Amino acid sequence: MKKIHIIAAAIASALLSGCASQPLSTFDIFHAQDLNGLVSSGQYVQKTDNFFVLNDSSLSMDEDYLGVGYPAQPRPNKLSVEKEILNRINLTIPDLKLTSSIRSFGFGPCLDWGFTKLNQAPTPYSKSAFGSGIDTLTCASGGTPMDSGIEETTNDLSTATGNIAVLILSDGEVDTDPVPAIKALKQKHGDKLCVYTVWAGNEKDIYGQAVLNQLTDIAGCGFGTTAERISTADGMAKFVQSVFLKGVAPRVADCSTQDDDADGINNCKDKCLNTPKGGHVNPFGCWIVDVKFDNDKSNIKPQYYPELDNAVTVINQNPGIAIEVQGHTSSTGTVEYNQRLSERRALAVKNYLSGKSAHAGGTLTARGYGLTQPIDTNETEAGRSNNRRVQLEVLQ
Repeated sequence: MKKIHIIAAAIASALLSGCASQPLSTFDIFHAQDLNGLVSSGQYVQKTDNFFVLNDSSLSMDEDYLGVGYPAQPRPNKLSVEKEILNRINLTIPDLKLTSSIRSFGFGPCLDWGFTKLNQAPTPYSKSAFGSGIDTLTCASGGTPMDSGIEETTNDLSTATGNIAVLILSDGEVDTDPVPAIKALKQKHGDKLCVYTVWAGNEKDIYGQAVLNQLTDIAGCGFGTTAERISTADGMAKFVQSVFLKGVAPRVADCSTQDDDADGINNCKDKCLNTPKGGHVNPFGCWIVDVKFDNDKSNIKPQYYPELDNAVTVINQNPGIAIEVQGHTSSTGTVEYNQRLSERRALAVKNYLSGKSAHAGGTLTARGYGLTQPIDTNETEAGRSNNRRVQLEVLQ
């Protein structure tokens, strides 16, 4: 009985409204933002494969639109604003491979006396084809059977593959609850389905915004917005970007393929990333002078002069460089003993370099670190040998 009353009311409404004069409005030229650069740069990739529009073509959409953002002559009705929104979406969509479709809901002559009409069957998207589909939305009449439109959209999506975006444009004034229909649609398509709504209403229709937002909440993917929020080129670009694209996480550079200071040690292993070119480095990428001292001694043997002379050359090739000559030891012995030993050895190397005029306008300082900064394990002889070193550290 309830369904009969709804149909009777819809027929009466349609007969009263007919396809009465609904003059076309001419909108100001819209300058869409070009989103193709986002895709070609690799910053964003396509996330939506199917774009299905469900447009409210009921009698309430024949009312004048009183919001802002869509200046036109004469004053546009809400249906005209819906169409302008679709035209702006069409202008803003980047070059993507999509399937698109347009369906309207209402009743009466504007919908061939049905509650819903397939204005454009699912077809490969192109701006011209989608524009032709928009042009078939010619008038508004009848009640607002949004639920019928959603139910028929389920059939439209029967052959869809990939991710789906359903866009519902309406003032939210509905005859019957659309929630069960959107739940059934979500149950059928699951995580592949996102629902987006655009509220194209006036202040008196504000409750309709909550109706539309409820649908996106149930879908669990997508969101609701308003005609006003997406009226600017920037607002529309952000909307289209959100519907059709997703950001790509910045690619993390592979440190094993990088060697910032060109010392032959990749960044993963390099513990000293600012070694001057030409400096001799250990397996950890730190600039060292391979000088071996006798036990408890700090004097430099002549056999190590060529190694130190190489350090002099590197220093002089880098004018203004500030270098700390660091003495390090293994953990063998007491802390006090190793500290004093590291200081003596660092000073011996620093004095040798200074005596060879290794300044080049920079500074040389000596400091002992004892056993406090190992670069390898002290559990093996090889590790302890690596830790007993004189290291040249470039100061920032």
